[in-house]
Amino acid sequence: MKQKLLISLFIIFDIIFLIAIFYLASYFRTSISSLHIPVYNEIILKDFLFFIFIIISLFHFEKIYTMKYDFWQESLKILKSFAISYFVVLSMLTILQTNLEYSRIFISFYFLLGMILMPMFRRYMKKFLYSFEIFKTKTLIVGTDEEISLFKNEIEKNWYLGQSCVEEKYENVIIISKGLSTEKLNKYISTYIQETSELFVVPYITDINFAHSNIIEYSNIRYNTIQIQNKLLLPKNIWIKEIFDFIAVIIILPIFLFIHTIIAFIIKLDSKGPIFFKQHRLGKDDNDFVCYKYRTMHIDSEEVLANYLAKNPDEVTYYEKYHKYKNDPRITKIGKFLRSSSLDELAQIINIFKGEMSLVGPRPYMLTESCKLGASQDFILKVKPGITGLWQVSGRNDLTFKERNDLEVWYIKNWSLWADFVILVKTIKVVLGKAGAR
Repeated sequence: MKQKLLISLFIIFDIIFLIAIFYLASYFRTSISSLHIPVYNEIILKDFLFFIFIIISLFHFEKIYTMKYDFWQESLKILKSFAISYFVVLSMLTILQTNLEYSRIFISFYFLLGMILMPMFRRYMKKFLYSFEIFKTKTLIVGTDEEISLFKNEIEKNWYLGQSCVEEKYENVIIISKGLSTEKLNKYISTYIQETSELFVVPYITDINFAHSNIIEYSNIRYNTIQIQNKLLLPKNIWIKEIFDFIAVIIILPIFLFIHTIIAFIIKLDSKGPIFFKQHRLGKDDNDFVCYKYRTMHIDSEEVLANYLAKNPDEVTYYEKYHKYKNDPRITKIGKFLRSSSLDELAQIINIFKGEMSLVGPRPYMLTESCKLGASQDFILKVKPGITGLWQVSGRNDLTFKERNDLEVWYIKNWSLWADFVILVKTIKVVLGKAGAR
């Protein structure tokens, strides 16, 4: 009963919001007046309701109302639903030969506004609804103590999932297979599937994202296979990623030139030396390249560091573990800000234009770090390094060298264009957060 009520509320709120977007798009279309744009024959809401029904139906098809998706996964499904709806609507109007009665500009406005605003609307709507404990799904988590703690922490922090952890009177069960024997896992599944209609099993393998994998059924022997692809090594995906990089860089070029002018001016005021710091880094296929950064250190930095380490030997131990110093005396005043906000790496857009780097990818490792990459070296160096990456939006200051490597291997194995977009959005949030905190 509670689940049906929640689904009904979601659908009602979505319909209300889609109607609001209708009037907003209509206002924008009416505001456009030009000799080159056809006169707008205003559409009545009741004539547009069928198109709203198509959107809601696709939401339902994507299981947006019945599954507890993470914000980014749900946002992708929302965008997909709007994109499909847009082409369905245009196709229907063409087939029925009624396209003259509808403004194509209005329809484009409507679906564009929906794609942009709907994810944000649902985020606030869910935050409101899930503030009431009654709407949260009571979830039992089963597994080893370490894995249970990991999942409980995620559910408590990620309110968008709309779940709360309980030990009894649960509505669904999450079984984490990692650390469990096959016999124990099967026993848990057999037990809990009799007590709840919703049972989720977390795969033992955690370095593969199965969300977009294809599952093939062998019905005669009652087995399944899960297709796993190294997507970032497929020629088609490499081509798509390079086009995405090129378009994105062209779009942000005016902003980059504006910020570059300001940073260059401040660096020159702050200390003597060049604007850029250039250093050879490991690139794709183990080919080194000259990596650009804005200079953040004094030009006599090595002498300053030697004197500092002689007085602070504990910094040597810290560097061996994290590959950085807690208090680096070589860094200039403006350099501290550029590093903390990651703006020093913005200069690597030059490397993207030269075809040596990507917007998103593994970090560009120093030549001296080659031997420390271990077994993951060949894998990481099969792709271009990036200005930002998964490690940079996953608490980079708290990660060890190995943990960063693991994240980069995970990124390469599970690459998608949507993942790159999410990382870029999160990077902007991280940069603005750190810049604003100074």
